[in-house]
Amino acid sequence: MTATQVSARELFQSAYENRYTWDKDFPGYTADVTYRTGDRHFQGQARVSPDLKGAVSGIEDESATKAIENQLWEIAIHRVRRPFEKTHAENTFSYGKTDETGAIEILIGGKGEGDHYKLRDNEVCMVHRHIHGVVVTINTFSSHDTGAGYLSHRYDSVYHDPKTGAQRGGRSVFTDEYESVGDYTLLKRRQIETETERGTEVQEFCFSNMQLL
Repeated sequence: MTATQVSARELFQSAYENRYTWDKDFPGYTADVTYRTGDRHFQGQARVSPDLKGAVSGIEDESATKAIENQLWEIAIHRVRRPFEKTHAENTFSYGKTDETGAIEILIGGKGEGDHYKLRDNEVCMVHRHIHGVVVTINTFSSHDTGAGYLSHRYDSVYHDPKTGAQRGGRSVFTDEYESVGDYTLLKRRQIETETERGTEVQEFCFSNMQLL
């Protein structure tokens, strides 16, 4: 499939539907979780319910609990399976430039005016979206093939002010590792390296003993 054979909408839809998502029968799961930040580490239990809500127990530190809950939410929200026509019904799609790596730019119009993406090898390798009052740009450097769709393995994210273009916060680099549990692929480790005024801050979330509900 090449850009000369299909419309921008068709090319983007193919990559969108090639993402790994959980099906409607997803049962939820439990896991032991270890969270490390700087020289501190916490251990507890995590649970993602069938309706994709996350919960953490066994950790008294409120900030650590919140950090893990945020990651459970991030994991689940990206595994939700939504029909393309429902998600992008009010968007239009057109071709932009092709960069030196062969990634094809897709420009969004309509409701998502100003957003754009890059596609390579039937995967979304760059996202530039206006969301929740900020602009987020995510570049994916490598991916993991589950056999039922792809998952990002190494990627970064940067936030900017939509009006001034000023960067908000430091760039974060993510490294994700996965494990197959039953019929599902689950995150077993996420490392986040964030640039700050004090240097690079590293967070690590490790999930073990993962069991489907």
